[in-house]
Amino acid sequence: MKHIKAMGIKFVATLVVLFVILGLIFGMSFTNIVFISLVLSVASYLVGDIGILPRTNNTVATIADFGLSLLFIWFLSAALTRENATALFLISLVSASAVSLFEMAFHKYVSSNTFDRQSEEFLPKHRNFHHYQTEASKEITPEIEKNRDNK
Repeated sequence: MKHIKAMGIKFVATLVVLFVILGLIFGMSFTNIVFISLVLSVASYLVGDIGILPRTNNTVATIADFGLSLLFIWFLSAALTRENATALFLISLVSASAVSLFEMAFHKYVSSNTFDRQSEEFLPKHRNFHHYQTEASKEITPEIEKNRDNK
């Protein structure tokens, strides 16, 4: 239930951000904005919030979400409209930047409210490699020690 609530929040916020930028400023139709918001919300939640965020930090997940947002908005806008490719890239860049600003705050919400840190098996554990340290002694390398002692 926590994931559905988080995805709902993400969809509504993405829809509002993209409506302001793509709809009000650049004149894209509301149907296209809803479709782009839905696809982007689901993809970025699965990749960025569930896949990357628990294993890394907010900065890495935000950068990944920016790249994903840029690609999705650019390609879907190109498929749904007949705009100039250069104009679409600039529109997508502005939109992805605005979505990424929201994502920074959303990642903090997801980290604190969605994941149960004690029971998540996919979270990285602290790696203490001191359990695997070995020690070399004179018995293992007697020739080296003899040569060292004779010099």
